[in-house]
Amino acid sequence: MTNHSRPRPLYRCSDDRILGGVAAGLADYLVVDPTAVRVGFVLLALLGGLAVPLYAAAWLLVPEEGSDVSIADGLLHRDVPADAAR
Repeated sequence: MTNHSRPRPLYRCSDDRILGGVAAGLADYLVVDPTAVRVGFVLLALLGGLAVPLYAAAWLLVPEEGSDVSIADGLLHRDVPADAAR
């Protein structure tokens, strides 16, 4: 029997945030402790700086909890009315 449930959405957490809520949201999505994700980001930052662009991209592309629109969507005005497309 196949489980056809929808995957959980990834959101930036609004409750347990330190900076932008990315680590807490990712921890909630992966069902792990937020501290582990934060330590992972710090290690990535120390081992080559990859954490900074990854965190920034997630902050821009992942919507905040309770919203379906990311910061990037809001900046790009992707919610164009149907009449404007004509």
